[in-house]
Amino acid sequence: MAQTPEIIPQPVSLKTNTGYFKINANTKVVYGNHDINAGKIAKLLANLLHAPTGYKTPTRAQSFKSPPPSASVYLSTLANEPALGNEGYTLKVTPKQIVIKANQPKGLFYGIQTLLQLLPPSVEGKQKTILNWQVPAVDITDYPRFGWRGLMLDVSRHFQTKEMVKDYIDQLAKYKFNTFHWHLTDDNGWRIQINGMPKLTDIGAWRVPREGPFAFVTHADKEPGEKETYGGYYTQEEIREVVEYAKQRFVTVLPEIDVPAHSLALIASYPNLSCTGLQYNVDPGTAFALKKSNVLCVGNDSTYIVLDKIFTQVADLFPGEYIHMGGDEALKAFWEKCPKCQAVMAREKLKDTHELQSYFVKRIEKMLHAKGRKMIGWDEILEGGLAPDATVMSWRGMKGGTEAAKMGHKVIMTPYQYCYLDLYQGSQFIEPHAYGLVTLRNCYEFEPVPDSVDARYILGGQGNLWAESVPNQRHAEYMTWPRGMALAEVFWSPKIAKRDFDGFAKRVEAHFKRFDAADVKYATSIYDPLISIVPEITGTDTTLKIKLETQLAGLTTFYSFDTTNPDKYYPQYKGTPLTVPKGATQLRVINYRDNKPIGKQLAVKLKDLDKRL
Repeated sequence: MAQTPEIIPQPVSLKTNTGYFKINANTKVVYGNHDINAGKIAKLLANLLHAPTGYKTPTRAQSFKSPPPSASVYLSTLANEPALGNEGYTLKVTPKQIVIKANQPKGLFYGIQTLLQLLPPSVEGKQKTILNWQVPAVDITDYPRFGWRGLMLDVSRHFQTKEMVKDYIDQLAKYKFNTFHWHLTDDNGWRIQINGMPKLTDIGAWRVPREGPFAFVTHADKEPGEKETYGGYYTQEEIREVVEYAKQRFVTVLPEIDVPAHSLALIASYPNLSCTGLQYNVDPGTAFALKKSNVLCVGNDSTYIVLDKIFTQVADLFPGEYIHMGGDEALKAFWEKCPKCQAVMAREKLKDTHELQSYFVKRIEKMLHAKGRKMIGWDEILEGGLAPDATVMSWRGMKGGTEAAKMGHKVIMTPYQYCYLDLYQGSQFIEPHAYGLVTLRNCYEFEPVPDSVDARYILGGQGNLWAESVPNQRHAEYMTWPRGMALAEVFWSPKIAKRDFDGFAKRVEAHFKRFDAADVKYATSIYDPLISIVPEITGTDTTLKIKLETQLAGLTTFYSFDTTNPDKYYPQYKGTPLTVPKGATQLRVINYRDNKPIGKQLAVKLKDLDKRL
């Protein structure tokens, strides 16, 4: 019996057959001459195969009336299968040929992503490898559950190069994500060139250098005479290059200009746009709260003139249907004291500053409509009344998205409990700095459509990588993968009554070899123990005990309290929470699988345990 291929996201239908198709020096990539886009995808496939196999795989067009030739990979957009939609495909592999059919070119693109997963992991490498490059015989029919399958990258907190962004787009496209949400502006840096507003990139793109994370950790502010040398921005030419690069991979780039809050980089560049008019510096990660105004003055006409100029150029650079205007976490205390904001509230008969924010959001929506774009905002845009045609990105749980959907608005579900990739994915005692916990299992168990909501209003979902604690490309990869694979399957694969996490985890482990070949960093946190504290109540007394958990099935946990390193001959944790022995100062824990250590050993000082957890 043929082994089931380790494909992520799982196809709608997969049947394994006998035999293999062998890719060799004689293999061709052939496409129907009716579709120039199929020709582009054929060349993309040939290029992807060239480096790891060493074969100069030729591509050629042939009449769509001719049968697929032997010893070839044949691509056709004449599937004529309504069920496949615009992104679905069929993939049939026999010992003689491979045939991928779709209704649209993007379906062919996703078909070749699956084809590459059927090949050995070395196909992801950039060096020639001598192998039997064979593809198992299969019949696959596949199409996505949701039309919106996104990943967000925050480049404001830590600037990432154009090349890094392209790499990230390559990685997400492999797992059939079709939206790259680019968080371009925030308090800590303005990353997009706007013609006629040079201060945005001369001032707003730079802050004083500070090492380490600043999510819930306060950095020192700019010191007298200190230079702003940390940051960067994208020229409009670079942005067009990234947008085109993404387009070739059937990824839409969603730009976010975060207003009216999270606007300190904009205000540092143009102080007249805040309620205070004071000169601030771009924030390096301080807990500024009421010390600085990061909120635009929504009663100032100049605010709308500037934003119209910015959004005009954003609309020109990004041809997608939507623009994201942020709208989250607006600290309204400055509006309450601002004469201009209060004058607008009196004129418009607004009862509170929530309605004032709604007034601002509705003006931005009209502004974007005038440029032929639709508006997306975080779920705070519900407060005070939702703009007429706004799409809501629900991040503070499912509640905001549920409310918006029941009002007839489109929703993208991205609740932090399942979709925030900047949170810990394993034990906080050994993971790099973060806050909260979102494990691989949490991501995989996410269901984007609440029972009480009409599924037609849920466009899909998205994972978000905020970057307060993500200073470079390697750590961005580490935080995204493998959790991004779980979200990819949630957004693409059919809904089932209960997802098989253990089966999914085995496929994830198989894909680690692919990341190794591609030299992409990923987290192995699923192998590490998790530690928590549970109370045991006896009468009026409460004793805190230690609970140990594994993320994967088939792992065994061993521990010690005597400061020595445990192995398989030490006490085994069997599910009953542990009582701390008298005199113990430290807990050490490690997981085993098949009698071999796996993952990292945890060493935790007991005096820190209660405080840390």
